[in-house]
Amino acid sequence: MNQPIFLQPVFQERIWGGTKLSDLFGYAIPSDHTGECWAISAHPNGQSVVKEGLYAGMALGELWSSHPELFRSASPVFPLLIKLLDASDDLSVQVHPDDAYAGEHEQGELGKTECWYIVDAEPGASIIYGHEASSKAELESMIQDGQWDALLTKIPVKPGDFFYVPSGTIHALGKGIVVLETQQSSDTTYRVYDYDRRDKDGNLRELHLEKAIDVTSVPQAYEPAGFETQTRDGLNVKSFVSNSFFTVEKWDVDGSAQLAAHERYTLVSVIAGSGSIHVQDGEYALRKGDHLILPAGFGPYGLDGELTLITSHE
Repeated sequence: MNQPIFLQPVFQERIWGGTKLSDLFGYAIPSDHTGECWAISAHPNGQSVVKEGLYAGMALGELWSSHPELFRSASPVFPLLIKLLDASDDLSVQVHPDDAYAGEHEQGELGKTECWYIVDAEPGASIIYGHEASSKAELESMIQDGQWDALLTKIPVKPGDFFYVPSGTIHALGKGIVVLETQQSSDTTYRVYDYDRRDKDGNLRELHLEKAIDVTSVPQAYEPAGFETQTRDGLNVKSFVSNSFFTVEKWDVDGSAQLAAHERYTLVSVIAGSGSIHVQDGEYALRKGDHLILPAGFGPYGLDGELTLITSHE
């Protein structure tokens, strides 16, 4: 197949959500507490649907299972999930399990290693990343005693920053941040602390302290990372992370770039600008907020315009 597969996102309302997914990307969101855009998803809790073309109306999970030639993957399930998150308020402090723990305790769900590209951040915005405990016993004691200021590591952020968040990492997005998140296809989260917030029914939201302590890595200091930038095929490419879960890059196009065919599928999110992608038999507009899959064997192809893309693949 030599056509890009454009997807219709799914939106999730959250207690901490806001309106920036509409303000920044023009999406028709369900409410002013919209926290998540599941942009490329085959997870049962929210599946993207193909917008147009040969597979129009097909859910991504169905496309994955019925047309494996488009992906050339050994994974039994679509392994990745791409989200945009609007943290209009602080998210809960949380941690995710790895594959082994999730498989044993969460009915076969994948673990959740993820990463964040900071799309937008208000002045003074920060995240929580890591903790100061030196042992599991100290971690448990500080959690039970509510020593949050001493335990949690807070890091200021700005647009363009990137953070790799492996399973076992205590973390939270702070108020005023919009991120593009690339993660394993999992919806398992263990809440450690939620600022004593109550849900719409007046109840404190559930915590998962036993599981959270089980899976949290100790020690866990934050270490800033450097990223390589190179010019490749007419693109400026910044390589963020490449491991057994995913490879994530930022592609900047200013003018025109010519690229070779992909051996495996590539996920693409347009986070800024506009332009087009063209192949021998057609041209397709690209706009901020578009999410698409370039199937295996796609190309050769060109990118034109002024575009910032976040791309990922297995």
